Amino acid sequence: MEIANLVLPVFGVIVTGWLLGAIGYVPRALAESLIQFAYRVAMPGLLFATIAQEPAEALFAWRFLLAFGGGSLICFALVFVPMALRPGGNLSHGTMYGMAASMTNTGFVALPILRAVYGPPAVLPAAIATVFVAAVMFPIAVVLLEMDAEDGQGGQHSVLKLARHILLDPMVLPTLLGLCWATLGLRLPGPVAAYMNIFADALTACALFAIGLGLSLDELRANVGASALLAIVKLILMPLIVYGLALTLGVDPLYRIAAVICAAVPTAKTVYILAGAYHREEPLIAATVSITTLTSVLTLLAWLYVLPGPATH
Repeated sequence: MEIANLVLPVFGVIVTGWLLGAIGYVPRALAESLIQFAYRVAMPGLLFATIAQEPAEALFAWRFLLAFGGGSLICFALVFVPMALRPGGNLSHGTMYGMAASMTNTGFVALPILRAVYGPPAVLPAAIATVFVAAVMFPIAVVLLEMDAEDGQGGQHSVLKLARHILLDPMVLPTLLGLCWATLGLRLPGPVAAYMNIFADALTACALFAIGLGLSLDELRANVGASALLAIVKLILMPLIVYGLALTLGVDPLYRIAAVICAAVPTAKTVYILAGAYHREEPLIAATVSITTLTSVLTLLAWLYVLPGPATH
């Protein structure tokens, strides 16, 4: 019951957000503002404060990156290739299906859950996973979508714009700054750390409540069959692959748990933003984000019970 006592309140916040939005007590439109605060203020504060205070040698967890990143790319390829090559398929079609099955919501779901269950030490691997999603998965999607764009307008301007977008991302920039700070061996002044931790402490409630507030059952009904199959890949197959890679590579127990939890959380809403920007598979992505968010309650609980690690002792 220890894990349930830790995790159920986390999902209780998500359910509370959905219920209060459903009955009209809190306007659903507020979800976007809460997400923007969490994304642009609370999460950067948490990422920088956590990483800047870590020993430099702890920041380059290549085994963790190979396990989480390898699982992400394998699942993307498993869905992308058949969907792109099937009759009527194309690069854009395969890309959106592949990203729905592999691009994970590390920042808004995995990071708050890992912090709530395992404490500050679990934030670092979640931050590393978040950077991988933003700096590897997102550019892959954009490049493939640009290649398939009918107007053919890509080139140097788009590449530079993409590079700037990634570098200035509120998840990537504070992580890179934190890495530089830690690598230089600098100490974070106490008042500065306390100041940033005030914002960091707001992340869990704010992000999880916003996820629930923004949940839409109407989106869930759209393309429910295809979304259910993508959810199986995202919530079951991907964590299994990541777990197998983590065991094979000898990843540290806490980092192994973090890799699996990062893989087992819902599809990132960034995929829906991407779908809207390129007008590709929007109803499918909306339904997949909703169904993975709802069903991940059960799959995450199952993984937390099965995984041996700090929380089971």
